[in-house]
Amino acid sequence: MRALTWQAPGRVSVETVPDPRIEQPTDAIVRITSTAICGSDLHLYEALGPYMAPGDVVGHEPMGIVVETGSEVTHVSEGDRVVVPFNISCGTCAMCSQGLQSQCETTQVREHGSGAALLGFSALYGSLPGGQAEFLRVPHADHGLIPVGSDLADERYLFLSDILPTAWQGVRYADIPRGGSVAVLGLGPVGQFAARIAAREGARVFGVDPVPERRALAERWGIEAFPQGEEAHQQILDATEGRGPDAVIDAVGMEAHGSPVAAVAQKVVGRLPDKLGRPLMERAGIDRLSALHEAIALVRRGGTISLSGVYGGTASPMPLLTMFDKQIQLRMGQCNVRSWTEDLLPLVEDTSDPLGTGDLVTHHLPLEEGPAAYEMFRSKNDNCIKVVLEPGRA
Repeated sequence: MRALTWQAPGRVSVETVPDPRIEQPTDAIVRITSTAICGSDLHLYEALGPYMAPGDVVGHEPMGIVVETGSEVTHVSEGDRVVVPFNISCGTCAMCSQGLQSQCETTQVREHGSGAALLGFSALYGSLPGGQAEFLRVPHADHGLIPVGSDLADERYLFLSDILPTAWQGVRYADIPRGGSVAVLGLGPVGQFAARIAAREGARVFGVDPVPERRALAERWGIEAFPQGEEAHQQILDATEGRGPDAVIDAVGMEAHGSPVAAVAQKVVGRLPDKLGRPLMERAGIDRLSALHEAIALVRRGGTISLSGVYGGTASPMPLLTMFDKQIQLRMGQCNVRSWTEDLLPLVEDTSDPLGTGDLVTHHLPLEEGPAAYEMFRSKNDNCIKVVLEPGRA
């Protein structure tokens, strides 16, 4: 089959690789019809090079048609249309039973002290082949796969794999009081959805992003959008009587603009050999923390910061004096996708499309154009906000 593979920092290519096969009786094989590029894929593209190997198949936002199942799979059948969550969870362990599928004890990658295995996301999370490919093996398919209807376009369902439940969890973790306010830092795909969800629930939403096209898209959904910088910070303070918003959602993470020293560190570490790069990743503060520091400065005293953006450094400096003095509550973590499926399915199937799943994708491209799509998404060229690759498209 054809698949998009990591080759070196800043370089991916579409290659012919072996077809996946059933390895465990709980597996299923899915023919991929749509697979999106996520901001987290950019971490693999550059910063997490020491945990990648040439030929690794990437991608963790896929959906498609079941073509084969293992002998113990009863929840889905051949021919079913399904969405594939990015984290692999068993559904029955102590963590899954608490709705913490991202911490699944059955698939935890204990070698690296990591949580549940993730599709297409480096040795840190199990080195499982990802979904930017023609076919995908899905372990623990009975619990993981989300059966969906056949009438609506792929993009109405596709984001149930990651960014929509990630945004939903980010809003839940933000704990915005009724009629309260929230600032969303970063208006990429997760930030767009988080802002829309919060606004739909009655919050006053401020969005901050340096890219004009992203701000314009958010404004169409009633978000008060600002460019990045001190002036925006002051305007949001002025709009909240000088206190700051009740909550801040950091939808940026380790790839934040600013933090020039950390930006150089990420680039250098990402290109080091594994034996040198991995210890630095595991012991050094390499995150670009400007978004997180902005969240800490902006949120009101006693407010909540919700981290949806991914961070990767283990020794990143934090202003604990300020955090303690402001009595900030901080929540974070990989999304527990299956915990939010039942909340989100009715919304994505609503004919009015209240979260705008059809208003986010800017580019539909064949899988073979994946390398160019990565560069476009990274550079934000051609007004790119979200790219969907379609393996069956010529």
